Amino acid sequence: MKIRYLTLAVALGLSGCSLIPEYQQPASPVADAWPQGAAYAGATPTAAGTIPLDWQTFFQNPELQQVIDLALDNNRDLRQAALNVEAYRALYRIQRSELLPSIGVDGSGNRQRLPDDVSPSGDAGINSQYGVTLGTSAWELDLFGRVRSLSGAALERYLATEEAQRSVQIALVSDVANAWLAWNTDHALLKLTQATLDSYRESLAMVEASHAGGISSALDVRQARSLVEQARVQLALYTRRVAEDSNALQLLAGTAIPAQLLLSAKPDGPLLATLPAGLPADVLQQRPDIRAAEHQLRAANADIGAARAAFFPSIRLTAAAGTTSADLDGLFEGGSGTWSFMPQINLPIFTAGRLKANLEYSEIQRDINVARYEQSIQSAFREVSDGLAAQGTFDEQVQAQSDLVAATSEYFELAQQRYNEGVDNYLVVLDAQRELFASRQQLLTYHLQQLSSEVALYRALGGGWQAPSTAAYSNPDNPEDPT
Repeated sequence: MKIRYLTLAVALGLSGCSLIPEYQQPASPVADAWPQGAAYAGATPTAAGTIPLDWQTFFQNPELQQVIDLALDNNRDLRQAALNVEAYRALYRIQRSELLPSIGVDGSGNRQRLPDDVSPSGDAGINSQYGVTLGTSAWELDLFGRVRSLSGAALERYLATEEAQRSVQIALVSDVANAWLAWNTDHALLKLTQATLDSYRESLAMVEASHAGGISSALDVRQARSLVEQARVQLALYTRRVAEDSNALQLLAGTAIPAQLLLSAKPDGPLLATLPAGLPADVLQQRPDIRAAEHQLRAANADIGAARAAFFPSIRLTAAAGTTSADLDGLFEGGSGTWSFMPQINLPIFTAGRLKANLEYSEIQRDINVARYEQSIQSAFREVSDGLAAQGTFDEQVQAQSDLVAATSEYFELAQQRYNEGVDNYLVVLDAQRELFASRQQLLTYHLQQLSSEVALYRALGGGWQAPSTAAYSNPDNPEDPT
């Protein structure tokens, strides 16, 4: 009879109703297509459903790949994100455990001497009592889904931290790539500046010799010396930047980076793969920060169900069965069995508005998460649009700058020739040198910006992860069993 009652109670607890509002995904607050115009003419859109390349395929330089591997193994931010996932996984399992009763075995013993004036029998003596019980204490029958709502909210927050970990990894891969590209660009600028400084010094020596021979003027000497000093300033600047870039890259990697992984010359092969762009629907599917925002929204929706259930009666059961005896030897003899069954019901009547305020707070939190979810979509749309604009214009910009370098190089050669022939003074040569140096600097800078924009677009598309249709979340109780 006792077992039948307990089984009925468990069945009622597990089959309770749910007061969680029906979840409806908010409508996308952005356009259905990417912006159009001259800035996007050179972009390379592709069909919907394209999954961005994994980072090993996108970042094609072997040295860069090894640096990223070091960062994924040693970066402390990524470690914290992984530990946060484990922490929320544990919180979910703790919350879910409340769906089932906690059953335990208790053993107790008591020996007590009572004097005759307080003994029930009027005689002094020693009383003994021993017992063993099996049962549960204060288990809530989840008739209105409060516990299941809280469990669902904990699950969604756990899944949100999984997505947050993916966001951290994508950001880390992108940041390492940008830092590595910045180091190599600044190193190239440092080498260019050193070579230019050497050329300026040769020019200065030649002008000073000409001035001593009465050919060049003092103005030519001052102009040549000013270019030398400007180059010295630039040399100090890029020396400092190379050191700062190295420090930033080492911080991201979380460990020392072997010198051979930092290129000192332009790599032979391509650095990045060609990156296609998808449609806004793909961004929704592939960006982990958007999926994390939706999980948080689902968690807030489940919290409303728990807040609604708090208005209804709650039933808690305490039940135990066992054996009791005055002697240890008699614990398991016939007739020593005991049992107890103590249901408790609580019906809120007056709470001074606490339950209503709690429900209102849960609904406001859901609205906040809706706004946060929509904002994450808008931010993603803006980032991808910016990436497409960069993709559509940087090729032309870099090509134009390359043409400018070629033109200034010809200008310098012609100016040098005309000076040697005595047609122009040396100021024209110095001006041509200065323009050639500036144009080469700008070409390296634009090339870095182009590569960084490709990395930013890759990151904006949520690159490196499978689409939700093919990815599976892990079961918090069994990582080998997807749910």
